[in-house]
This record gives sequence, C-alpha cells and structure tokens, in this order.
Amino acid sequence: MNASIKPIRHPRFDCVIFDCDGVLVDSEPIVNRVLNEMLNELGIRISIEESTKWFLGRAVREELDNIASRRGAPLPENWLSEWFVRRNAVLEAEVQAVAHVREAVRAIVAAGLPVCVASGADRIKVKLQLTRTGLVALFQQDEREHIFSSTEVERSKPAPDVYLLAARTMDVEPERCVVIEDSPTGVTAGVAAGMTVLGYAARNAAQSLLAAGAVTTFTDMRELPGLIG
Repeated sequence: MNASIKPIRHPRFDCVIFDCDGVLVDSEPIVNRVLNEMLNELGIRISIEESTKWFLGRAVREELDNIASRRGAPLPENWLSEWFVRRNAVLEAEVQAVAHVREAVRAIVAAGLPVCVASGADRIKVKLQLTRTGLVALFQQDEREHIFSSTEVERSKPAPDVYLLAARTMDVEPERCVVIEDSPTGVTAGVAAGMTVLGYAARNAAQSLLAAGAVTTFTDMRELPGLIG
C-alpha cells in the first residue's frame, strides 16, 4: 500500500462502484483522438475539443443517428464495426491505469469494502482495458468477476441501469453505495440510482460534476480512501 494513502477505519458505505474510463484507466484522450479522426473522415469538420465534449460519458453506438444527422447522410454500413476495431487496437497499445488508482483500490479492499466496476462502455472495451492495465484482478473476488457494462443493460448512462444492476448483483442497497465518476453523464446516472457520487475531476471541470449531483470532487486518487472513510 502506498504510504501516502491512509487506511480506512470507519467505512461509511457498503460498496464502492467505479466507473472505468477516466476513473480506472486514462483512456479518454486516446479514444477521443481516434473518434475525432473517424468523424473527420466522414466529412464532419469537428475539433477535438468539440467531439470530446459531445461524447463525454456517452456510448458511440447510441449517437449514430446524431452522427448521421451531423454528416447529412447515412453512415457507411461498416462504420460502427470499424470504430470498434480501430478503438480497441489503439487502446490495446496505449491505455494506462489512472495514477495511484491501483493503490487506492487496494486500500479500499483492505478495509473490507466490496468493490466493482460499472461502465457505460461495452464489455469488450472494459475487459480489454482492465486486463491491459492489470487492474482486472482487483475486481475478481469470491471466484466472481465484479464487472458490469452497458452490454448487460437496456439503457446506458445517463440512465441508472448499470449502477442498479451492480447494486443488485453485489446484494447492496443503492443508498449504501458510493460511485466514483468523472463525467456529468455518469454522475447523473449514479444520482438517478440513488447512490452517493464522488466526482474525479483530474481532467473534467469540477463544477460540471457538482452541478450534475456529485457531493464533492477530488483530483488525486490518493484522496479517495479518505473521502470514503
């Protein structure tokens, strides 16, 4: 355990639920770069800043109609499958864990708190990233894999479905869960599930997370165990 992380002595929650992208893995700059390239290849002249804001916390497959509308023409038949292939290849080569998150999760687990992942991304992406960074083992307990994604639910974030699925599967009441999120869309989903949400604001504006319903924000994962305890 990192010496700068204090142990949790009096946990205030029964389960800690982590978003994946931007919270466990520093994937958003990578994904946004590839997505921006593919949007421009479609003839959509859009800056990296604009496309990042557009897709923050949102699944690309749920924005296909909006992409086609912005383009002014239907998307190529294989565009979504090409997106998945190009995205996954770059993530496999480049994605890294968020700084200090490994030590923070270990401190939470050492306090006896169950942890899980609940992502708005597809399961293939979530598993690829957690495996690539070596974080996947932290969420494999009692011979079970505590990883939930939009693949298993009808609606992705900002709907609360994936967080409610996580709470049911972990056998914890939603109000006894704390969610770690980095996007307003994800914060909205956690609040809609009836959970307490902490906003990780290392890359995104703290004020936008607070406006969406986060009870507080932080910018260094070494702070997280103290906030939970």
